[in-house]
Amino acid sequence: MKMEFKKKLIVQILLSSIAIDGISTANAIDLGSVSAGSNNGGMPSNALSAPYQAPSQGSLNASEPQSTISQHFIQNNIPSAGNYNDIAQVSPSVWNLSPNGAGGSDQGGLSLRGFQDGQYNVTFDGIPFCDGDDFTHHVNDYFMARDTGSMKITRGPGSAGTIGDATFGGTIAMNSKDPTADIAAITPYVAYGSFNSQLYGIEYDSGVMQKHNDASVIVDLKRYTSNGYLTNEHTSRNNLFVKYIQPINEDSALTFVLMVNQTRQHASPGATAQQIAQYGNNYGLNTNPNSQAYYGYNWDHFKTDFEYIDYQIQKDHWKLDNKAYTNSYTHYALAGVDPNGQTPNGTASGIAGISANGVPGVYGLTWYRSFGDVLRVVDSIGLSDLKFGIWVDHQNHNVWNQNADLTTGNWSLGNSGAYRSSDTSVQPYAEYVWRPTHNLTITPGVKYNSFTRNNNPVTSDIGTSPTNQTWTSILPTLTANYYLSRHWSVYGQVAKGFLPPQISAIQSQGTAQVTGQPKPDSTLNYQVGTAWKTRRLTLGGDVYYINESNFSQPVQNASGTVTYWQNAGGVDFKGIETEGTYYVGNGLSVYGNFSINGTVTNPQQPVIDNAPTNTAAASVIYNLWPVYASLMVKEIGPRYSGTDVNGNNISFGAYSITNASFSYHFGNYGMKHTTVRLQIDNLFNRSGAVMSPGNTGLNGYALYYTLPGRSVMLSLSTQL
Repeated sequence: MKMEFKKKLIVQILLSSIAIDGISTANAIDLGSVSAGSNNGGMPSNALSAPYQAPSQGSLNASEPQSTISQHFIQNNIPSAGNYNDIAQVSPSVWNLSPNGAGGSDQGGLSLRGFQDGQYNVTFDGIPFCDGDDFTHHVNDYFMARDTGSMKITRGPGSAGTIGDATFGGTIAMNSKDPTADIAAITPYVAYGSFNSQLYGIEYDSGVMQKHNDASVIVDLKRYTSNGYLTNEHTSRNNLFVKYIQPINEDSALTFVLMVNQTRQHASPGATAQQIAQYGNNYGLNTNPNSQAYYGYNWDHFKTDFEYIDYQIQKDHWKLDNKAYTNSYTHYALAGVDPNGQTPNGTASGIAGISANGVPGVYGLTWYRSFGDVLRVVDSIGLSDLKFGIWVDHQNHNVWNQNADLTTGNWSLGNSGAYRSSDTSVQPYAEYVWRPTHNLTITPGVKYNSFTRNNNPVTSDIGTSPTNQTWTSILPTLTANYYLSRHWSVYGQVAKGFLPPQISAIQSQGTAQVTGQPKPDSTLNYQVGTAWKTRRLTLGGDVYYINESNFSQPVQNASGTVTYWQNAGGVDFKGIETEGTYYVGNGLSVYGNFSINGTVTNPQQPVIDNAPTNTAAASVIYNLWPVYASLMVKEIGPRYSGTDVNGNNISFGAYSITNASFSYHFGNYGMKHTTVRLQIDNLFNRSGAVMSPGNTGLNGYALYYTLPGRSVMLSLSTQL
């Protein structure tokens, strides 16, 4: 009895910390959580339902549009070496491209309602993390899909308690996998597939350790290697994830999480149309040591870590959750000056000190470390809650680039850009979750956002004097949620968003100039939606309108060099989103989502890149023990991406990708659980260019990313 009581206690405490971020769960119907009982082999008792099988779904408690992706879906459909972009892409209004295959490189990117990386927020267990220079994220260098317990994509700035530097575009919130409440187990696993991709690792799950006050721990160590879809773009990755939960007493617990990662990759900036026509859709880098696109001259080595310690306590009507954390990112890089471009070798390249026929390149180092704390407090007052807290983050940042002669190995031909910077974010907030009735929740709130950046140029090409700038904003929010019935709710949100300028908008770059101190981006968000949830059907939809002002963007010359930054004025984002899952019966479910996403700009303003006009998905799922099978197609609508050699916007048509997954659980054959899984990405081998990430350095020819070809991955795991 003691162990069962402690298990319930641990779950109660951990869920209470989640409730700090959410609204009332008084009327919630959670048909999608895993229950302890089972009436269908190894499946939970609620498995034969739409909420459990849904690839993504809204919430009856939502105060803004959101999609939750469960661990059940992640484990059965996402490659274990995949990253959070690969998970998020199933949801409405999301477009993701991984040009070297899932987990194959740090290239590509994710678009959320037309907002690009650096314009939306990413959190891990409630902790925001990003590169403070431009608020972007390095998706292939932190957390792997295998260690992700669930994910929630909120499409909007959130409540006042939503913290982070770029919340106005939405938040991708990852939750780490918890140790199980079962007995101890060791699970080795292996996978092999297309492009000579290999994954092998071992996971230890302690179960509840009664001799250690019912503590529990999960440790997952893995290695992934792949030749990649693109030629000569090999990648390798070592990753360690640890999560330790220690109950202190009946009211409190400590959680410690550690993630350490090393990634090595060869990556190109894209290929020109001529190169794709000559060498094929999968052209990336070459094997010619006299070329700036030689794979041996184009590599990245990433080292990252992420740690936090979390103290949670629940006493009477008070709840407190405090996370102290640190994370770091180190990036060693070598690259040709103009891979796949036309810049000549030798002295004609314009690099001082290079040999007559030397291959010009750049060797660089980027390093940053953040220290921070997230404090959240809830005081329950009758049916209502008073919530308040603060997020503080300080990041030190160093960037150094050196011109190099890649032929002779002389990497010290002079600096091509170096600076030191530091960023400090402070965001206190307060909100009152008022529940005048059991059916109605109204939440007014306010957050104060302060962002300070110190920039210290080391070389004159990016500035001549240090700058210190602080941007502040008061961000009010108002949300409401009303239950029309036990299964049906409606909600609405009005909120203000804020984003400080990127550091590159402040620094001069070569001949670049800054037209005054850039203003931060700001948004006004208006959203209404509805959610329906029963055992048979989950259904949700919303409409949104976002007015963004001070949209800053770079102006480039023909060679792709930034000449100056301009304030392009206002942009309106508006659209409709819907998704739903219907459980047909006998293990069969069908799922679909659809979005129409529009952007309206000033007539003189360039179009918004990588913002599809619509997205859609459809899936058929069969899950009846011991079989899981799914077939999913995702469509991405027309969009603009990049400019051609004449500066004209490049238009891309719609395309669709089909993925399939099949799993078989063997049950107990001398081992506790054995699972064989077959995953096929891009089942029909669709190909072609779908994005332009930039231009060549000399002549300004457009570079392209293509769809990665069909890939097959077979995996085996067994619990000892």
